[in-house]
Amino acid sequence: MPVFRLNPEEISFPDPQLAEEEGLLAVGGDLSVERLLLAYSNGIFPWFNPGEEVLWWCPHRRYLIFPDQIHISHSMKKYCRKHQIQIHLNRDFQDTMHRCRMKREAQEGTWIGDEMEKAYFALYQAGFSVSAEAYTDGELAGGLYGVSIGKCFFGESMFSDKANGSKLALIGLSQILEKSGFCFIDCQFHTEHLESMGGQYVEWNEYWRLLRGGVELF
Repeated sequence: MPVFRLNPEEISFPDPQLAEEEGLLAVGGDLSVERLLLAYSNGIFPWFNPGEEVLWWCPHRRYLIFPDQIHISHSMKKYCRKHQIQIHLNRDFQDTMHRCRMKREAQEGTWIGDEMEKAYFALYQAGFSVSAEAYTDGELAGGLYGVSIGKCFFGESMFSDKANGSKLALIGLSQILEKSGFCFIDCQFHTEHLESMGGQYVEWNEYWRLLRGGVELF
């Protein structure tokens, strides 16, 4: 099946179900706020190497965390009892996203380039990108950022500067989202780290049902 090329003058996407088996749906277009909102509202997200053409993905078997099912291990509960933990939203969105970028660049490389940082900050200014930061005993331990539309949260990346930093941020965000009635955290792809936090695969039909119900509130 051929990959679709987007018209840069038109804010649209092909049917998400036309994505290739590994998830690639389309190339081209831009990272405008309008295009990103349309993409995420249809389960589509950008993922490409900095300096290269934008690639749009929509894997049909999605990896989700349901906020009310976030897994907190016995060791994590013990850690939280021993330390003062605080969770902040949007402490400094730009800084959190940049920290995610720097951690990945230092380890295995990253898709978070200048273009992505600019685009997601624009989303933040429009009220749709969110960062969550965890503090341990008054010091920044870790954080994450993503996109929030309606009652759906789409996770993008996370970082840890101290032990359990990203886990604490994810747990704290999940608890906040649960209280606000969010449907899911879309992790996009499986990792062992996310599996340990309660992540699970959801088939396309169920994902689409949850997505449509969640974004209709937007």
